[in-house]
Amino acid sequence: MVKVEKVNIMDIEFVNTTKETLLTKHLFPILLNQQKCFIVTANPEIVMKAQEDQNYKQTVQQAHYIVPDGIGIIYAAKYLGTPLTERIAGFDLVLDLLKFANEKKLNVYFLGARDEVNQKATKKVKEKYPDINIVGAHHGFFDLEDSTVVESVKDANPDLILVALGFPKQEEWICKYMDDFEKGLFIGVGGSFDVLAGEVKRAPDIWIKLNLEWFYRLIKQPFRIKRIVKVFQFMFKV
Repeated sequence: MVKVEKVNIMDIEFVNTTKETLLTKHLFPILLNQQKCFIVTANPEIVMKAQEDQNYKQTVQQAHYIVPDGIGIIYAAKYLGTPLTERIAGFDLVLDLLKFANEKKLNVYFLGARDEVNQKATKKVKEKYPDINIVGAHHGFFDLEDSTVVESVKDANPDLILVALGFPKQEEWICKYMDDFEKGLFIGVGGSFDVLAGEVKRAPDIWIKLNLEWFYRLIKQPFRIKRIVKVFQFMFKV
């Protein structure tokens, strides 16, 4: 793999590059060369979880690429005097990977979310990207030790594995089983299936450009307040 500059925030090393460079110089070649790769799209909540749970920190540190997903990470890096090039939103990264998979007719596996959400997401992705080979899908309600799920994913021979189990489970699953695979780009995608399925609407572009996507989500989903508190705890710790 091509080396990439990194910025350390609380022992978590974030890639310091643009989304375009990350994709064209790193992720697309990995997919085309049938290599293995583990990506974490980390926001302040994930960093704080890593501070509280040493095992989870070690899991995240196993990732080949830790992407700065969250404006809080960008602010923290700037405050520490080691600014990051740009925020790389995890959902945008997923869309770019799906587009590339469509162009190259790659195999994609959808793992996670509720069964009905998973089915809706795969249906809508197939409608938008007709040349993608969706080789398998499985809901996210299973035990981490369930080997039948692992075997199901392996047998499908995917190039891209989207794991929507929420943190920390999605990163733990990838780290635990990635060595069992011969190839595959593994990425934890959180609630992306809900957006792909149309169950949750993403913030309008103007909110995203103003770095207020988090505030839009809070307005639409007030239960997220506990997650926002974690962001402020993160900034205080920085």
